[in-house]
Amino acid sequence: MKRVTETPTDYARPYRPWPVTAFNALARRTPRSGPLRRLDADRMLANARKRTGLKDLGDERCLTALRVLVRAINDEAQLTPTGVLLQRQRIEGALTNRLRAQQALKRHPEIHDLELGKVVLIAGLQRTGTTALHRLVASHPDVRALMSWEALNPAPLPGEGERGFDRRLRRARAAERAIAYLAPAFFAVHPIDHDAPEEDILLLDLSFMSQTPEATMHVPSYAKWLEGQDHAPAYQYLRNLLQILHWQRPASSPDRGRRLRGESTLAPGDHPVAGLRHRLVSHWVLKTPNHLEHLDTALKTFPELTVVQTHRDPQVALASFLSMVAHGRGVFSDRIDPEAIARHWTAKARRMIERAEAARRQADPDRFLDVLYRDLVRDPKAQLERVYRQAGIPFDAEAQSAAARTAQHNPQHRHGKHIYNAKHFGLDRSALQEAFASYQAHHGIPGEQAH
Repeated sequence: MKRVTETPTDYARPYRPWPVTAFNALARRTPRSGPLRRLDADRMLANARKRTGLKDLGDERCLTALRVLVRAINDEAQLTPTGVLLQRQRIEGALTNRLRAQQALKRHPEIHDLELGKVVLIAGLQRTGTTALHRLVASHPDVRALMSWEALNPAPLPGEGERGFDRRLRRARAAERAIAYLAPAFFAVHPIDHDAPEEDILLLDLSFMSQTPEATMHVPSYAKWLEGQDHAPAYQYLRNLLQILHWQRPASSPDRGRRLRGESTLAPGDHPVAGLRHRLVSHWVLKTPNHLEHLDTALKTFPELTVVQTHRDPQVALASFLSMVAHGRGVFSDRIDPEAIARHWTAKARRMIERAEAARRQADPDRFLDVLYRDLVRDPKAQLERVYRQAGIPFDAEAQSAAARTAQHNPQHRHGKHIYNAKHFGLDRSALQEAFASYQAHHGIPGEQAH
């Protein structure tokens, strides 16, 4: 992987490996390059069904969301030919995953009855310490997180059997290398490891109802449509996918390292279902800022849910996230407008905070815990202990050692230093301060020096 010492800030000219630049130029000059200019929802669905030999997607309301998304991509996103190709692969992959997941649910309806244990959900505005806390919580020997290789393919691939994962691991490694090739600086912004915990927004993506598209592309009509939808079906499907994953790896392993690498925790000859109930000792930790906008739905979907909301000076957190969005969009498009990104995500951040506060007013306060970014940086062990105590999960010596190893393995700036500045996005500090003053005061969020 090409290493960077600092992330670039010339967002209008995103990094391009020269073969990608050449491919884009050639495709634009080729008269018959229509498939590299526009997406076709029906064709992508047909391709997924042909590839898998399966027809049933489950709840087909996902297709309505898909068509709204595809129309927005075609009309608004201004993708490069490479960007179109990558989005086609991503969407067809999501459809393929739905088909395989539905097949697993039909073959094993008992999956619907599986209990997930206690569920810790980490939600906060982007860049408020959610990733660091997520990996720390997931280090506990009795807590499961969605792994990157599982997020890319929740159900086993052909040839793996019902509990295999070798091909999925190889595909995840290849995906990690591809991202490193296309956008090496992105790793300094947000770490990506094929065998590490990942955001479950990638499972919401299978319903085509998540913030992923508006974070990676300019699709305002889709984002507006999404805000008016009922997200309960997407969250129920998220639960089903977690149950499928729980069914594949139901046991808590005494060897945490093997489990984090995706190695089997089942003894030779173990039946996939026999004796399953007494083996369900693991709990789950979920994480994505997307949840902040839908805490009411998440609380209804997961009865054993504990919500951990992270907080950081919104002015600093937002500037950092805008940089992340600009870097991410640069993978798919040559047209990056930093100020348009800032307008969209400033409004989105305020909406997320307002919806979260409204949900919390209607819910049992004992289901929530607040963690300040400052406190997490100063004493991560103390904050981790608070999380486990709130969720009712013991924090014994083994768990403490696992957390210490995880912290040591994930030092800050291990992929380079993330450089960002609010001025690059036309942000007005006084206006931002006024916009988030009530939220910051309510949670006692200390100010930080702006970058």
